[in-house]
Amino acid sequence: MGFAKDPSRRTLYHALILNEPTEKILQKSQVSGLDVIPADKNLAGAAVELVTSENREYRLKAFLEGLAEQYKFVILDCPPALDLLTINALVAANAVLVPIQCEYLALEGVSELLDTLMRIRRTLNPTLEVEGILLTMYDERTTLSRQVATDLRSFFGAQVFQSVIPRNVRLAEAPSFGKPILFYDIHSKGAESYTQLAQEVIANAEKRLGTGARSAHSGA
Repeated sequence: MGFAKDPSRRTLYHALILNEPTEKILQKSQVSGLDVIPADKNLAGAAVELVTSENREYRLKAFLEGLAEQYKFVILDCPPALDLLTINALVAANAVLVPIQCEYLALEGVSELLDTLMRIRRTLNPTLEVEGILLTMYDERTTLSRQVATDLRSFFGAQVFQSVIPRNVRLAEAPSFGKPILFYDIHSKGAESYTQLAQEVIANAEKRLGTGARSAHSGA
């Protein structure tokens, strides 16, 4: 998002562990209407420090409740691990967007994730839904990508987004320039794919919650 590294910047760690107020943490991004709550390496320590905290699974939810009236969407970008930070995100979220690389091993991880979501529903967040499953790093030239896509759509049906994120050089280049893909190359195949995904997510949310309703999403 174009932010330079700044060790003095307040981050989500300070909110979860030190109860820093929202206004000290929120950052305006270069994208109109998009604000950022930054994260840094200290969050790895937060996962350990939260273990002994009261209501440890609900700390992120409590923090985000203060933002409910300010934003239509809150997107939680989770690490690829099922630790206490991810549990906090799943408890705080209304729905989960599940990105899956078009590779064989990724298929095995899907069933484990869905089992986890079922346990979260039973114990911590009964309203948690699956927003959709997103095929990423798709290469239409390979048989493997096509087979993984076919298998997922056959098994999960309408839960798989119609939008597919392809392998794309411009997508890979954008972070090194500190720009989102829409600023780096809006005409690239990657930018077009993410625009289609955004439209699909918004349409689904409006259908489920009503136009203008708030929805928080966790990519796990």
